[in-house]
Amino acid sequence: MPFANTEIPGRFQTLLAERGIRMTGQRRAILNVIETAKKHLDAGQILRRARKLDASIDRSTVYRTLGLLKRHGLIDELDLMHLEGEAHYYERKPDRGHIHLACLRCGKIIEFDSDLFESLKAQMEKECGYRIAVARLEVGGYCSKCRT
Repeated sequence: MPFANTEIPGRFQTLLAERGIRMTGQRRAILNVIETAKKHLDAGQILRRARKLDASIDRSTVYRTLGLLKRHGLIDELDLMHLEGEAHYYERKPDRGHIHLACLRCGKIIEFDSDLFESLKAQMEKECGYRIAVARLEVGGYCSKCRT
Protein backbone atom coordinates (compact mmCIF):
# COMPACT_ATOMS: atom_id res chain seq x y z
CA MET A 1 0.00 0.00 0.00
CA PRO A 2 1.46 3.42 -0.88
CA PHE A 3 1.83 6.17 1.69
CA ALA A 4 -1.67 6.81 3.00
CA ASN A 5 -2.86 10.39 3.45
CA THR A 6 -5.53 9.62 6.02
CA GLU A 7 -4.88 12.37 8.55
CA ILE A 8 -7.70 14.79 9.25
CA PRO A 9 -6.23 18.30 8.84
CA GLY A 10 -6.31 20.13 12.17
CA ARG A 11 -6.35 16.97 14.29
CA PHE A 12 -2.81 17.57 15.63
CA GLN A 13 -3.80 21.12 16.62
CA THR A 14 -6.85 19.82 18.44
CA LEU A 15 -4.93 17.08 20.26
CA LEU A 16 -2.15 19.45 21.33
CA ALA A 17 -4.62 22.14 22.44
CA GLU A 18 -6.45 19.53 24.54
CA ARG A 19 -3.11 18.83 26.23
CA GLY A 20 -2.58 22.51 27.01
CA ILE A 21 0.07 23.13 24.34
CA ARG A 22 0.14 26.70 23.03
CA MET A 23 -0.56 26.97 19.31
CA THR A 24 1.44 29.56 17.37
CA GLY A 25 1.08 30.45 13.70
CA GLN A 26 4.46 28.84 12.98
CA ARG A 27 3.46 25.64 14.74
CA ARG A 28 0.15 25.58 12.84
CA ALA A 29 2.00 25.82 9.52
CA ILE A 30 4.36 22.97 10.42
CA LEU A 31 1.46 20.79 11.60
CA ASN A 32 -0.39 21.50 8.36
CA VAL A 33 2.62 20.36 6.31
CA ILE A 34 2.94 17.11 8.24
CA GLU A 35 -0.78 16.36 8.27
CA THR A 36 -1.19 16.86 4.52
CA ALA A 37 2.05 15.19 3.37
CA LYS A 38 1.61 12.52 0.73
CA LYS A 39 5.06 11.04 1.37
CA HIS A 40 7.59 10.75 4.18
CA LEU A 41 9.34 14.08 4.69
CA ASP A 42 12.65 14.96 6.30
CA ALA A 43 13.10 18.08 8.43
CA GLY A 44 14.50 20.10 5.51
CA GLN A 45 11.49 19.29 3.33
CA ILE A 46 9.14 20.19 6.18
CA LEU A 47 10.99 23.49 6.64
CA ARG A 48 10.80 24.41 2.94
CA ARG A 49 7.08 23.60 2.72
CA ALA A 50 6.26 25.36 5.99
CA ARG A 51 8.12 28.52 4.87
CA LYS A 52 5.71 28.75 1.94
CA LEU A 53 2.97 29.16 4.56
CA ASP A 54 4.97 31.33 6.98
CA ALA A 55 8.31 32.76 5.86
CA SER A 56 9.42 33.41 9.46
CA ILE A 57 9.78 29.70 10.32
CA ASP A 58 13.35 28.59 11.00
CA ARG A 59 15.03 25.20 11.31
CA SER A 60 15.05 25.22 15.12
CA THR A 61 11.26 25.78 15.20
CA VAL A 62 10.78 22.75 12.93
CA TYR A 63 12.98 20.56 15.15
CA ARG A 64 11.29 21.77 18.34
CA THR A 65 7.87 21.01 16.84
CA LEU A 66 9.00 17.57 15.63
CA GLY A 67 10.29 16.83 19.15
CA LEU A 68 6.98 17.94 20.65
CA LEU A 69 5.01 15.72 18.26
CA LYS A 70 7.26 12.73 19.02
CA ARG A 71 6.93 13.24 22.80
CA HIS A 72 3.15 13.29 22.43
CA GLY A 73 3.15 10.12 20.30
CA LEU A 74 1.74 11.78 17.19
CA ILE A 75 4.59 11.08 14.75
CA ASP A 76 7.27 8.47 14.20
CA GLU A 77 10.86 9.18 13.17
CA LEU A 78 12.24 6.78 10.57
CA ASP A 79 15.62 6.26 8.94
CA LEU A 80 14.21 4.30 5.94
CA MET A 81 17.25 2.09 5.41
CA HIS A 82 19.50 5.18 5.41
CA LEU A 83 18.92 5.48 1.65
CA GLU A 84 19.69 9.20 1.90
CA GLY A 85 22.65 8.90 4.27
CA GLU A 86 21.77 9.84 7.82
CA ALA A 87 18.49 11.60 6.94
CA HIS A 88 15.52 10.98 9.19
CA TYR A 89 11.96 11.06 7.95
CA TYR A 90 8.73 11.71 9.77
CA GLU A 91 5.28 10.25 9.39
CA ARG A 92 2.01 10.53 11.23
CA LYS A 93 1.81 7.76 13.80
CA PRO A 94 -0.44 5.14 12.20
CA ASP A 95 -3.35 3.48 13.96
CA ARG A 96 -1.84 0.16 12.97
CA GLY A 97 1.74 -0.98 12.44
CA HIS A 98 3.06 -1.37 8.93
CA ILE A 99 6.22 -2.37 7.14
CA HIS A 100 8.32 0.03 5.07
CA LEU A 101 9.72 -1.49 1.87
CA ALA A 102 12.57 0.59 0.44
CA CYS A 103 13.96 0.17 -3.08
CA LEU A 104 17.73 0.21 -2.77
CA ARG A 105 18.12 1.51 -6.34
CA CYS A 106 15.50 4.25 -6.88
CA GLY A 107 14.62 5.00 -3.23
CA LYS A 108 10.89 4.38 -3.61
CA ILE A 109 9.18 3.68 -0.27
CA ILE A 110 6.05 1.56 0.00
CA GLU A 111 4.08 1.01 3.17
CA PHE A 112 2.85 -2.56 3.53
CA ASP A 113 0.02 -3.28 5.94
CA SER A 114 -0.55 -6.91 6.89
CA ASP A 115 -2.59 -8.88 9.39
CA LEU A 116 0.45 -11.19 9.63
CA PHE A 117 2.51 -8.33 11.11
CA GLU A 118 -0.19 -7.71 13.71
CA SER A 119 -0.36 -11.45 14.41
CA LEU A 120 3.42 -11.64 14.83
CA LYS A 121 3.36 -8.77 17.34
CA ALA A 122 0.57 -10.49 19.29
CA GLN A 123 2.55 -13.75 19.32
CA MET A 124 5.67 -11.92 20.53
CA GLU A 125 3.70 -10.28 23.33
CA LYS A 126 2.26 -13.61 24.43
CA GLU A 127 5.43 -15.69 24.18
CA CYS A 128 7.90 -13.08 25.46
CA GLY A 129 5.72 -11.38 28.04
CA TYR A 130 6.14 -7.96 26.45
CA ARG A 131 3.61 -5.25 25.88
CA ILE A 132 4.75 -3.89 22.53
CA ALA A 133 4.53 -0.12 22.30
CA VAL A 134 6.57 0.36 19.11
CA ALA A 135 7.30 -2.04 16.28
CA ARG A 136 9.14 -0.88 13.17
CA LEU A 137 10.18 -3.06 10.30
CA GLU A 138 12.06 -1.88 7.23
CA VAL A 139 12.82 -4.13 4.30
CA GLY A 140 15.33 -3.25 1.58
CA GLY A 141 15.13 -4.71 -1.90
CA TYR A 142 14.30 -3.78 -5.49
CA CYS A 143 10.92 -2.57 -6.74
CA SER A 144 9.32 -4.04 -9.83
CA LYS A 145 10.79 -1.28 -12.05
CA CYS A 146 14.34 -1.67 -10.71
CA ARG A 147 14.43 -5.46 -10.39
CA THR A 148 16.56 -7.03 -13.11
